[in-house]
Amino acid sequence: MSFTLAIVGRPNVGKSTLFNRLVGKRLALVDDQPGVTRDLREGEARLGPLHFTVIDTAGLEDATDESLQGRMRRLTERAVEMADACLFLIDARAGVLPADEVFADILRRKNAHVILGANKAEGRAGEAGLLEAYALGLGEPIRLSAEHGEGLGELAAALQPIAEEMAERAAQVARAAPETDVTVTDGEIDADAPHKPTERRPLQVAVVGRPNAGKSTLINTLIGEERLLTGPEAGITRDSISLAFDWAGTPTRIFDTAGMRKKAKVQEKIEKLSVADGLRAVKFAEVVIVLLDAAIPFEQQDLRIADLAEREGRAVVVAVNKWDAERHKQEKLRDLREAFERLLPQLRGAPLVTISAKTGKGLDRLHAAVLRAHETWNRRISTARLNRWLDAMVSAHPPPAPGGRRIRLRYMTQVKTRPPAFVVMCSHPDKLPESYSRYLVNGLRDDFDMPGTPIRLFMRSQAEKNPFKDKKNWGTPSRLRKHLDKGKRKA
Repeated sequence: MSFTLAIVGRPNVGKSTLFNRLVGKRLALVDDQPGVTRDLREGEARLGPLHFTVIDTAGLEDATDESLQGRMRRLTERAVEMADACLFLIDARAGVLPADEVFADILRRKNAHVILGANKAEGRAGEAGLLEAYALGLGEPIRLSAEHGEGLGELAAALQPIAEEMAERAAQVARAAPETDVTVTDGEIDADAPHKPTERRPLQVAVVGRPNAGKSTLINTLIGEERLLTGPEAGITRDSISLAFDWAGTPTRIFDTAGMRKKAKVQEKIEKLSVADGLRAVKFAEVVIVLLDAAIPFEQQDLRIADLAEREGRAVVVAVNKWDAERHKQEKLRDLREAFERLLPQLRGAPLVTISAKTGKGLDRLHAAVLRAHETWNRRISTARLNRWLDAMVSAHPPPAPGGRRIRLRYMTQVKTRPPAFVVMCSHPDKLPESYSRYLVNGLRDDFDMPGTPIRLFMRSQAEKNPFKDKKNWGTPSRLRKHLDKGKRKA
């Protein structure tokens, strides 16, 4: 059976580096600056024969108030209580500090399985700190180097008894549970219908927006627990954290991203890494929720973020947060819809939902809008319907004839979904103006009920270039030799 391991310790002892080493990917941001990690990040780790879930936590700070450091500490302590085992890391080169002694005492009370690891212990520089670690009373420390991958065999040996205990506990639960008839149906994942989310292929949703728009608060409300750090400070979230949960019966994996400011204002290295991490989350997502602040909606940065999601070909839902603080809701909603149509014409018809992440109001409408956008994003239209529609569109508004040369639209088909992409075979595709392509795209949105989803339309020519055009056909090799001999005699 799998188990959960939480990596805890002071800031900058190498927790995120070890997390990335265990999961085999660079999921967590790593930098020399302490305090980079603030939220709980989970990953599937593999260490020899062991398969388990590992949690990267924020650095333990000596603060218990309502400050940012105090809230980070409470979140880390919550991860310790949730986990089956804890790996307490110290910096072997810095030695045991007074804060390490305090945190070791806390871990002894909160978790039954605590493993002590002395990181950065490669070479002779960490030997003194390794010996000091015995004084913490957590048993023999494991000599580790997360940067170079040293000590992982010893860590696997320390985790093996915990894995066996968890497996035995699961077996006892299974023996005590009453037998039930379970019907297993084939085709849980339907290859012909990839748009239906399942446990193995959940709906991928990314929440993006400017700093302090309420992204982490929204996700905490959706999953029903305080998994992400929130507060009045802007820019709390740094990593793109993904969480799997059941959203009103829909298996979903949701990504919380760092707030995206204007590029000119992003100066610090950590913020640049955070924004790049958020952009990757958008590329992996299927539906992107662009979260706006109702007090200052549709700022220039909001428009850039929405346009980015559209250019990446993601289904887009616009959610206006902090709606509970609005007094004149009807007038505000009318202004929002007018601004949306005017400022984001490329997303014409995309869902616009008003919500309150703090109170949970409007989240049922958000769920319905996300499912509708996802279904549209996966829609496929038959070729016969498309060509009947194309004939009607051309009859209603024929394409122009630049230079007297008539452009014929002969054939149309859909080449892919996610997002919907179409190819029109025509004559002189380079002469067809962009306005006519927009006419066709808008017609597709209206006539096939695809509001807001990105649509890709490509014009192709049926005239294939013949590589042997303008070359004489010499036929057989003997004829070619005769021709060459004739040329030599003339010379």
